Amino acid sequence: QVQLVESGGGSVQAGGSLRLSCAASGNKYSRYCMGWFRQVAGKERERVAAISAFGGTGYAGSVKGRFTISRDNAKNALYLEMNTLKPEDTAMYYCAARSDTYCDGPYNYWGQGTQVTVSS
Repeated sequence: QVQLVESGGGSVQAGGSLRLSCAASGNKYSRYCMGWFRQVAGKERERVAAISAFGGTGYAGSVKGRFTISRDNAKNALYLEMNTLKPEDTAMYYCAARSDTYCDGPYNYWGQGTQVTVSS
C-alpha cells in the first residue's frame, strides 16, 4: 500500500507560480511511475504530467513549457513546478502512483488532492 499526501496548493494571480509537492510512503517508490492529475468539478480528470521510474517525462499539451514534473527518490517525493499560471489551470490537483516503471496504464494509488486557484 502506498499513501500519497499533496501540499503546496493555494491561490495565485495569473502569471504567477506555484510548486506542488507529494510525499509518498513505502519502499518501492523509486520503481513506480508517478503522475499529477487535475480535475474541475463536473469535468473529467486530466493527466497533467507523468514521470517514469527511469525519469522520462510527459506533459499534457495545455501545460507543456509551463509545468515541470520532477522526483526525488531519496526523499520519496514528487514535485510539480507550475509557472505562468492561467485561470484555466484552476482545479484540484492530485498526485498518483502506478505500480509499474512505465506510465502507460491505470494508476493504483491516489492522494487527497490540493486546490489550485488562479485569478485573472
